Amino acid sequence: MPRLVTAFSNPLVKHAQSLRDKRHRREAGRFLAEGLRILTEAREAGRVPALLFFTDASHPLVRALIEAVEAAGGEAIETTPAILAKLSGKDNPQTVVGVFEAWDTPLHALDRTRAGIWLVAERLRDPGNLGTILRTGDAVGAGGLILIGECVDPFGVEAVRASMGALFTVPVVRAEWPDFHAWLRGGPGQLVGLSLDTATDYRAARYAAPSFLLTGNEAQGLPAELAAACDLLVRIPMLGKADSLNAAVATAVMAYQVLAQQRG
Repeated sequence: MPRLVTAFSNPLVKHAQSLRDKRHRREAGRFLAEGLRILTEAREAGRVPALLFFTDASHPLVRALIEAVEAAGGEAIETTPAILAKLSGKDNPQTVVGVFEAWDTPLHALDRTRAGIWLVAERLRDPGNLGTILRTGDAVGAGGLILIGECVDPFGVEAVRASMGALFTVPVVRAEWPDFHAWLRGGPGQLVGLSLDTATDYRAARYAAPSFLLTGNEAQGLPAELAAACDLLVRIPMLGKADSLNAAVATAVMAYQVLAQQRG
């Protein structure tokens, strides 16, 4: 049975609010997700929050979340819009906020044969880009997203929000470049780098399955070492004055080109 919490000083409210900070997320091994759609996506993917904050249980999807949380041994907490606003950091908060246990998927747990497309991002800095790339991964049926080096936290509030639930459906792995490269070369896989330093048009290239699409840092692109390690470098033609696309947009353009080719 949900309990009512209306005080900002409540320990559970303080705990949830602290998860907006990266250090506290790491220490607690937990993260925040907000919104009925995102939490429903999580429930359908088999992940339910340890703590569920809500303001109105009249919606059937909210009731389904409450039942799932309590069945899993978690706690459902009815609260006020003001507290939800504090937890979400938004003046017009969603009707639900969940505290989830974080997870860590190791490279060796991935089955590269389960999908023809995999997404790889190196030193990605923007949480919006990370979330959008996850949404692209979900849309094209990618096997997962592999984050190389010091990337933005995929469990940060902004990244989770931008993923629109794809964080719960697309496996995310964090690895250093030497470990990823060794793993990749231990089996089948074509490493395709998006680069401005090539004449190969992305539409003219041939993509083998599984294809690992490597996107570099937003500001600096792919380092020379990583570009040299690619099996194929391709570029997206730019007909205007801009010299490149946003990292998430470029990843989506490439992913759909590979998907179209692999589907014949």
